[in-house]
Amino acid sequence: MRMTLGLIFSTVMLFATNARTQQITVSRIEIVMVPEKIRCFETAVIQVKAYGEIVDADGNKQTIRLRRSPDYIRILGKDRGWLSKPFLSQTDRVQLQEHSSFRTLVDVTEDVSMKDSVLYSALEKTGTFEIEASLDGKKEKREIEVSSGAPRQRQQERIVFGKEPPNQDPYLQLAAHYSPLVAQETWFQPKSDYLARFDYDGDWQGDNNWDALEKGSSQAFVYYAVMETKTHWFIVYNFFHPRDYSEECLAGFCHENDNEGMILTVAKEGSGYGHLQAMETLAHNNIYSFQADDEIKKGVHDIDGGIELEGESHPVVFVESGGHGVYGSYSQYSRFNLRTKFTAGTGITYVYKGEAERPKHANDRRVGYELLPITEHWWNKVDPASGWKQRTFEDLFQYKPLGGRPPARFPAIPKAFVGRKHATNKAKPFWGWHDNRTDKKKILVPGQWGLDPAYAVSRNLCFPSSQAFSLEYIYNPFLDLDISTKTE
Repeated sequence: MRMTLGLIFSTVMLFATNARTQQITVSRIEIVMVPEKIRCFETAVIQVKAYGEIVDADGNKQTIRLRRSPDYIRILGKDRGWLSKPFLSQTDRVQLQEHSSFRTLVDVTEDVSMKDSVLYSALEKTGTFEIEASLDGKKEKREIEVSSGAPRQRQQERIVFGKEPPNQDPYLQLAAHYSPLVAQETWFQPKSDYLARFDYDGDWQGDNNWDALEKGSSQAFVYYAVMETKTHWFIVYNFFHPRDYSEECLAGFCHENDNEGMILTVAKEGSGYGHLQAMETLAHNNIYSFQADDEIKKGVHDIDGGIELEGESHPVVFVESGGHGVYGSYSQYSRFNLRTKFTAGTGITYVYKGEAERPKHANDRRVGYELLPITEHWWNKVDPASGWKQRTFEDLFQYKPLGGRPPARFPAIPKAFVGRKHATNKAKPFWGWHDNRTDKKKILVPGQWGLDPAYAVSRNLCFPSSQAFSLEYIYNPFLDLDISTKTE
């Protein structure tokens, strides 16, 4: 018997009205796993579906899906794999969009922040393991099988980068000395969270990076640049990802390419490598400031915490999954520090080894990365004389700094990487970064934080008057230093 569209709509609206007026209890839960069998180091989505019953106008009971997040999903036993932080099932979301009447039934309850799934990552151990979930007192268990005979999910990477040619940059050792320990959180698209290089897919075309995720290399790279004044070094680190992703790719919440990072301020006095004074990180067009020297006080920006170090010189930073904002590990937004490790799910720790290693899985530790000089890999391609024609950069702008500071080396520079999927040209190289607070207060213009870090940090923070702080650059390949700079 076929129902008319009008009758379906009326029935749905009746169920929705009844559901809002009733206290719907969970009658049962179901654990769904896709795929049902996986190989070592591969992943499966574990979803918990909740069901309840309502009574229609005729007194008939109807079973409906409830929009509820489970109280927990956990692995029973030790050394059985790892679970990511929760997310909203992407497969089920698509199905609900295709069947609008069913979606209405699901949406009648009030859990607007519903996260019904986690990503299970298998470790290097075959066998049958047990998952348990609970919601409103209802518990359910399900076995998960890790087998060498399971169908292979992970596609073989087609791109392999060999050893980088010798780096003649005299600042490489300084950048290596302060190279950060990067605690990279992973989520439901782990490879989108892995540190990568822009040409990870073997070409310099920016608007094919989203689709190249599976074939592209997962070898780890971090981009860097160093600028020097008479008193300080400023070390920029950029963390590139092929995708910025989210559960809901609406209104720019997702975009092709992603590049956020950090800047260290290092006083040259002391040992051959000087001493670290401050660290600034970028997360979604906002700067966060961290101090290694208690004498440094807030300026335009507050102090967001101290700097955790691995060893004597390697700052620890947390990079969130999905959107890839960067924070010091002592930030209120960080979900990692050296004592507690990752506190909300899975993640990878990256350390500088001078070798680009691949993560074995979404919860790997101490994966080595290689440092790539920004001047060689990106900036030289911006030079109009280079003749660079590939679809790498876009959106030219004229950098017009505040404070009487020197202009950029080139008359017009691109503020973004080329990207088209989900949003246009959202990812920026460091010379296109901007900070919302200083931009609104007209203290720094877009690009000034990265291009002129000496001036920027002197406005963002207050350095002790007893310590020299020069704004005169000895080396800055990004600015036209033939134009005199202010030194105070």
